[in-house]
Amino acid sequence: MMNADQWIDVCTRADLVKDSGICVRLGNAQVAIFQVTRGEQELYAIGNFDPIGAANVMSRGMIGSVSDEPVVASPLYKQRFSLLSGQCLDDSDVQLTVYPVRLLGDVVQLAAAMEP
Repeated sequence: MMNADQWIDVCTRADLVKDSGICVRLGNAQVAIFQVTRGEQELYAIGNFDPIGAANVMSRGMIGSVSDEPVVASPLYKQRFSLLSGQCLDDSDVQLTVYPVRLLGDVVQLAAAMEP
């Protein structure tokens, strides 16, 4: 279980775009945060780097669903990635990092990297 000092403020609720993504920094990493207005979970966070297109663009992807699983399609070559697991649905060898994300009041937080 995470305690309060393992969460980092990255933006506010006002920075989010409904049914779209934004990019934030977490240390040296770029993270794409998506606010999805349908379904049980509202916020998802995945790595912003598209390993197939080799560019930091995932926050610009289109949100959709496959069999009720929320996905984002890369804006470059349109591969679909699960927002739950980061797994590429079109290439089983490719997966994005998934970050724990939460809304605390009006502040969006990501979990800090755990020390080994």
